Amino acid sequence: MKVLLTGGAGYIGSHTAVELLENGYDVVIGDNFVNSKPEVLEKIKQITGKNFKFYEADFTKKEDVENIFKTEGDIDVVVHFAGLKAVGESCSIPVSYYRNNIDSTLTLLEMMKQYDCKNLVFSSSATVYGVPKTVPLKEDMPTSCTNPYGWTKLMNEQILTDVAKSNPDLSIVLLRYFNPIGAHASGLIGEDPNGIPNNLMPYITKVAKGVYPNLNVYGNDYPTKDGTGVRDYIHVVDLAKGHLKAIEYSLKHRGVETFNLGTGNGYSVLDIVNTFTAVNHVNVPYQIVERRPGDVAECYADATKANQILHWKAEKNLEDMCKDSWNFVSHQS
Repeated sequence: MKVLLTGGAGYIGSHTAVELLENGYDVVIGDNFVNSKPEVLEKIKQITGKNFKFYEADFTKKEDVENIFKTEGDIDVVVHFAGLKAVGESCSIPVSYYRNNIDSTLTLLEMMKQYDCKNLVFSSSATVYGVPKTVPLKEDMPTSCTNPYGWTKLMNEQILTDVAKSNPDLSIVLLRYFNPIGAHASGLIGEDPNGIPNNLMPYITKVAKGVYPNLNVYGNDYPTKDGTGVRDYIHVVDLAKGHLKAIEYSLKHRGVETFNLGTGNGYSVLDIVNTFTAVNHVNVPYQIVERRPGDVAECYADATKANQILHWKAEKNLEDMCKDSWNFVSHQS
């Protein structure tokens, strides 16, 4: 069973590659290293002891994508991770986000049709729920977005839904991720963003390592247990395993289906900071600053559907997420 991972050298893609290889899949990775590093490829091989094909490719470029399909010949499933992913940056350069994230999907769909590949798992996001009126978030709740990044995810969901309706032979699985953190237990791969981190955990690890003097906590006056924002943090390995379940599902079902991938638990910013400090015995200085525009008080998943239909459930806890995140950073030079 051959699976193409677009953006497969990235944070979630690399962990999914490991799980696929360890479960006997034939893996093909395509990436242009905008959000990833080439050395990750060797680390995937080191962890699994297995080889895979790699193509340096920009998935907005037809010639790059066609080269993969033409050379490989028989790709059974595509898992589409490739895309720009920083919310703040998307507000500064929206055209780049719309161009990259939507063009890559359209190009991929054209090549899948040309080479008769009928199964796609799409990397979506909980950002498509916008500002939720109630929690936990369920797949059938209304969608909207507060930033261009989120809109690219929601627009791609619509494109994929329309394409699936137009061709009854297609199977499209839309996975709405919540907040992935953590790293592989080996410490060899994890979240290693280029430049200043946009997400909470990599910023915490850099503060713990002394790269930054302190963490900014945006607001402590939300209607939550400690006043800080609450999110659904999920271990990246659990998330990666969710993709294996989605692939299995896509091979047996036609049409389009949407699943939340989260723990169903809400953790506050201070929960993360305090747990990280306790399990790793390191200090994370922080200061409270003003809320960020558009941030919501609480956002966490109802993951019942994924449990019932995909037979998937997050297994790792917050201590695992914090321990593995620090283990990965501690391995870095």
